[in-house]
Amino acid sequence: MAADGGAGTGLPVSLETAWGLRERPAKGPRPGLTLDRIVATGVAVAVAEGIGAVSMGRVAKELGVSTMSLYRYVSAKDELYVLMQDAATGVPPRRPDGVVGWRAGLEWWAREQRRVFQRNLWLVRMPISSPPATPRGLEWMERGLAAMEGTGLDGGQRVSVLMLVGGYVRSEVSLMADLDAAMRADGLSPEEVMRRYARTVDALTSVDPERFPMVRGMLGEGVLEGADAEDAEFEFGLARVLDGVAVLVDGGV
Repeated sequence: MAADGGAGTGLPVSLETAWGLRERPAKGPRPGLTLDRIVATGVAVAVAEGIGAVSMGRVAKELGVSTMSLYRYVSAKDELYVLMQDAATGVPPRRPDGVVGWRAGLEWWAREQRRVFQRNLWLVRMPISSPPATPRGLEWMERGLAAMEGTGLDGGQRVSVLMLVGGYVRSEVSLMADLDAAMRADGLSPEEVMRRYARTVDALTSVDPERFPMVRGMLGEGVLEGADAEDAEFEFGLARVLDGVAVLVDGGV
C-alpha cells in the first residue's frame, strides 16, 4: 500500500476517501473525473477481459484522460485493485433471521461470498496484498466473526476460521471457473466431459490394473461417469471444513 494518507490510519489517501475520512476532490483534471468513475472503469475492464487487462494506462484510455491524471486519485495500480475489489464485493446482505447458530451462520457467510466471486470471477485472480482494510471488506469480516458469537472461540481462533472458510470458498470458485472455461472451449457438457474422462482413465489403468486397484474399483462403481449436481462438490467440501471447526468449538483440539 501507499504511504499513510495523513489521518493516522496507515492507509493511502484513496482508501481514506473510501472510508469518508477525506473529502473527495471536487474537480479532476477533466470535468467529471472522479475516484468512483476510475474504480468503475477498472471493474468494467476486469469483467470484460480479466484482471490482467487492468492497468493505470488502460483505465485512463477508457476514460479519455492521460495516465498521469489518475494519480491525483489513486497512487498505484495495486491501490486501484483494492478499491475495485471493495466496489465489486459490495455490502454483505443482512443475515436472515432463520439462520441460527454458528454453523448455519458460517454456511450462510460462505455461500454469500461464493455468490460474489461467481458474479466477479476476476476477483479470484486478483493478488491479495493485505488483510481487509476497506469498508466492505471489514463489513464482510464483521459478519463472519459475528456468526461465531457464543462459540467460546477467542478472536485469533475466529480470524483463523474465517481464513480457512474464505480460502476454501476462493479455491473452489477458482477451480470450478477453470473447469467451466475448459468445457466451454471444448463445447462439451459436464456429463460429456466426465464420460470422456472415465473412458480415458479406464484405458490407461487397464494396462496394469494391479497398479491402480483403488482407481479401478472407483471405475467399477461408475463414480467417474456422471457429473455431480450443481453445487454438490462445494457443499460437500464446506460441510467437511465445518466438521473440523465443530471439533474446535466442542473443545476437541
